[in-house]
Amino acid sequence: MSTDLHYITRPSSLNTNAPLLIMCHGYGSDENDLFSFASELPEELFIISLRAPYPMQPFGNAWYAINFDAEKGKWSDDEQAKASVEKISSFIDYACDKYPVDDKNVNLLGFSQGTILSYAVALTHPKKVKNIVALSGYINENIIPKSLSESVSNLNFFCSHGSVDQVIPVDWARKAPEFLEAHNIDHEYSEYPVGHGVAPQNFYDLKDWLKKHL
Repeated sequence: MSTDLHYITRPSSLNTNAPLLIMCHGYGSDENDLFSFASELPEELFIISLRAPYPMQPFGNAWYAINFDAEKGKWSDDEQAKASVEKISSFIDYACDKYPVDDKNVNLLGFSQGTILSYAVALTHPKKVKNIVALSGYINENIIPKSLSESVSNLNFFCSHGSVDQVIPVDWARKAPEFLEAHNIDHEYSEYPVGHGVAPQNFYDLKDWLKKHL
């Protein structure tokens, strides 16, 4: 198997069956962004940080285009987003085949656009994923199946958002717990008094949550 996604890794302290954590960065960033706190996460995790497939000018990368149009306002390229969902889904297969990880313990950690994709990957391919850390994002219902498989009830979500986020309104994020509850999906939702970023307390909370759910 091969992949066309560029990525970096941090090996696990375990030689076999390590829980896998795949990181998906936000719009205009790259694989080094979330990876900067990999060293703070449980050492048994095999961590892979992905670079989104679409390069931006002058730097950074995107999972899908966001356009600012006078008539349409701000809109997202949902077809491109769906293509990226499938790229990440295929990457999970590739990583489980290539590295000494447990394919029953695959975890996603996203920020912003990476969170929107992480929600979509988990809800589209629930048998491939166990836990999802969804930071500063929301569920885009246009890029997930209209009817979800029963397997979604095995997923666990940690969702968090800045209460004064100026990029993705907190109201959008607040719809996620309602959606997850309606589908009987375990989740935790928290808000922190910050903008579009991860507060220290948010990081401690997600770390504790991950440790409990691995």
